[in-house]
Amino acid sequence: MNSFDIVKTEEEWKQQLTPEQYFVVRQKGTERPFTGKFEDHWEPGVYTCVACGNELFTSSTKFDAGCGWPSFYEALDKTKIYEKLDKSHGMVRMEIMCAKCGGHLGHVFNDGPSDKTGLRYCVNSLSLDFKKDTTSKK
Repeated sequence: MNSFDIVKTEEEWKQQLTPEQYFVVRQKGTERPFTGKFEDHWEPGVYTCVACGNELFTSSTKFDAGCGWPSFYEALDKTKIYEKLDKSHGMVRMEIMCAKCGGHLGHVFNDGPSDKTGLRYCVNSLSLDFKKDTTSKK
């Protein structure tokens, strides 16, 4: 098991996160497809962990997978994402978590753009925050 840098009690997480964020980030829940605020969000910037601010993905690696959740073909840095085999709900998938706080982000699949990494990091909007790139001229 990974030893995360940020460790809090569940009560502390409940105080910091909204009930919806807590359900996804701490209880490994999933938001309904096509409902997240970042699913159709295309501003330049960096997507961070909502629980600890760890920088996870850049807008330049985001793509429209048509699955209903924000999708990225590459993490900002592989050390920022912790992967763990997930056999819940009768499926075998690779769960992705924030490597800094252990917050549940979503899952990674091998059906991403073949001209890039071939990966699709399928992430819940509720597990993300966003830092807009103020230097971009777009």
